[in-house]
Amino acid sequence: MSGHSLSYSAKSGTIAVPDLRTSAIGLDPAAIPATPVAEQYAGALRVQTYEMVKRGIDIAVCVLSLPFVVPIFALIALIIWLQDRGPILYTHDRVGKDERVFRFYKFRSMIRDADRLKDQLAQLNEHVDPRTFKMKRDPRITPFGRILRRASLDELPQLINILKGDMTLVGPRPPLPREVELYSDEDRRRLKVTPGLTCLWQIRGRSKLAFNEQVRLDIEYIESRSVLRDLEILVQTVPAVVLGRGAY
Repeated sequence: MSGHSLSYSAKSGTIAVPDLRTSAIGLDPAAIPATPVAEQYAGALRVQTYEMVKRGIDIAVCVLSLPFVVPIFALIALIIWLQDRGPILYTHDRVGKDERVFRFYKFRSMIRDADRLKDQLAQLNEHVDPRTFKMKRDPRITPFGRILRRASLDELPQLINILKGDMTLVGPRPPLPREVELYSDEDRRRLKVTPGLTCLWQIRGRSKLAFNEQVRLDIEYIESRSVLRDLEILVQTVPAVVLGRGAY
């Protein structure tokens, strides 16, 4: 049989059959790892189930919170409009999952034409890393805008992004396109999942953290994410917001 022979063991009463898949090419069957098809399928199924449950929670939280947030929306909108008769919402492009660009919503917390003035303030960036821009005393922020930011109320319109599916409640914060242009391959790993309203580094220092530490925490979250982990982050976000830790 082309060099493949059967052997009989009188002691055990069994016949040993050679592995025709490997002996023909001179490989040791034990040296070939099993293809983890079942493990890959199970892993993909877990991720799919997690994302379905996560999406269900997103929609449920947004819908159930409407009676509470609509009056807050109305009050904030009125105050913003009264301060300078300018736009209520600030919309701009952000980068989401798989580097897809989407329109991102916030309550306007800065003066008009704030983006135009940003380049003039670049040298005052308190983050040494050019991939992010933060100033504790940013002169573009209005007095009411400072209150909104400290309480993270300026982020409330992102519930619209969540309902649209551009964002989720928990996930890495979505960056600006010009920030992504400076990303390394390691940085881009945070763009493999849907961005969120809150994230791991939001409860561990927020704006005080260096960019590399933010990326590290985002990747830590991505590699360990689960429904339970998301709920833990949501619960821990409440005191972080109330106390205003790292917010400016």
